[in-house]
Amino acid sequence: MSDDSAGRHGPTEGFHRERSQPLPPERSPRSGRVTVPSPASRRRRTGLLLMSALSVLVLFASGTSWALTGWVSGALNRFDVFGGLSEDGRPESTGGLTFLVIGSDSRDAMSPEAQEELSVGSAPGQRSDSMMLVRLNHERDRVTVVGLPRDLWVDVPGRGPDKINAAYGHGGPRLAVRTVESLTDVRVDHYVEVDFQGFVNVVDALGGIEVCLPEPIRDPKAQLDMAAGTHQVGGTEALAFARTRATSRGDLDRIERQQQVLSAMLDRALSTDTLSDPDKLTGFVNSALSSVTVDQGLDTSTINELAYQMRDLSMGSVTFTQVPLSDTEYWTPRGDVALLWDEPAARELFAAVQADRPITDPSQESEEGAEPRPGDIRVQVFNGIGAPGLGARLDGALASAGFQVVAPAQNWSSSNVSTSQVRHGPNDGAEAEYLAGTIPGAETVEDGTLDGELQIVIGFDYTAFEAPQAGAEESSPEEGPSSGEGATAVSTARENICG
Repeated sequence: MSDDSAGRHGPTEGFHRERSQPLPPERSPRSGRVTVPSPASRRRRTGLLLMSALSVLVLFASGTSWALTGWVSGALNRFDVFGGLSEDGRPESTGGLTFLVIGSDSRDAMSPEAQEELSVGSAPGQRSDSMMLVRLNHERDRVTVVGLPRDLWVDVPGRGPDKINAAYGHGGPRLAVRTVESLTDVRVDHYVEVDFQGFVNVVDALGGIEVCLPEPIRDPKAQLDMAAGTHQVGGTEALAFARTRATSRGDLDRIERQQQVLSAMLDRALSTDTLSDPDKLTGFVNSALSSVTVDQGLDTSTINELAYQMRDLSMGSVTFTQVPLSDTEYWTPRGDVALLWDEPAARELFAAVQADRPITDPSQESEEGAEPRPGDIRVQVFNGIGAPGLGARLDGALASAGFQVVAPAQNWSSSNVSTSQVRHGPNDGAEAEYLAGTIPGAETVEDGTLDGELQIVIGFDYTAFEAPQAGAEESSPEEGPSSGEGATAVSTARENICG
């Protein structure tokens, strides 16, 4: 079977569902009852549900029994992505798992009314609207997401030079996999794809998400008009937000917005009762997964195994970046504009991905070891001695010093705390030490349920808050040196959500 056997218009005819039709968990006779973890334990026991939301991977906690993973698996569409690929020339596996995640812009199955409602037009055929590589490391405790711009000018095997999104249109998932592997030298182990309607369903099933903009976006074609600031959006508006290129950096800005959308979806799933309420979970999975297609190897046992292996994954363990670029206005031989990657920097990036090395931001490498800054620290105050108004006064002092006070002060579970505490998650020890330095006598306490947010518990030894002095790097109006056109930012899912 040739790699292009899926046809010029993608793999639609080859898709078929292999479902055992398991019942939703609350009715499953095999399990009797599913124990869904509490909101607190979800942050400690993170599993994996694979689906795509406009070329991104949504990870959320499950930690449930066979009934749920079987039900999830049965809700997915499957396609034989790798069956027609020859092993000759494919990159070797290095222990981690790599997912090629694609958002398809096919309108063929959409009614004219749906096309108009979503403002996606009526172009025939199938293309990849966006594309990402998602790498789960060998230890299953870190995820790296690399955005591949749709206009990246590459060599498509058997087709010659073209934009990377043309690979899917010419030969479906198989040719998309071949193209990405030949470009990155990273082996693709699994494939995930979703269409427009699936993305809208996912966001709506979560009850909407929060996105934020540094500057307004007006895109009449996408029917999008958003002022600068924070917005609560449903599925249709989130789709327009994630797809528009009506900003100064076009597709590059779009990739950053897609990363923000994925992070917001992950945060929404972890911070609401979507996963602990059987009715909401049933509606979420039914609406989200019916538009998702995966490879045949992503079966029930694989999903179950990954869910167990990733039980400790957190928002801070998911890292985003995109391919480094050398030219954002490359005129192709056929007369249109494309993007060229920065080959040395890109090779270094994908070598790190393949070897499961953490991805770092080049612009921040010189700052390693520097003190944390108040603006980067999220904190909530708890009154552990019962003194009226004490927590609110500390809230005001922290906010005045530039710290992010995420919620009003509350009473602690007891009112006899002797020593003030700064409680923190496993990855936030440096921030906790910095904050503890502003409260004389405070001790730091690691709390595995926390991730990216610190807690101050006021004790009887509390005397004052000593605001930190602004460093020279904070007071200087000058920006650091530019890393060049090919520089790419690196951020975590925790950093991408609106603060």
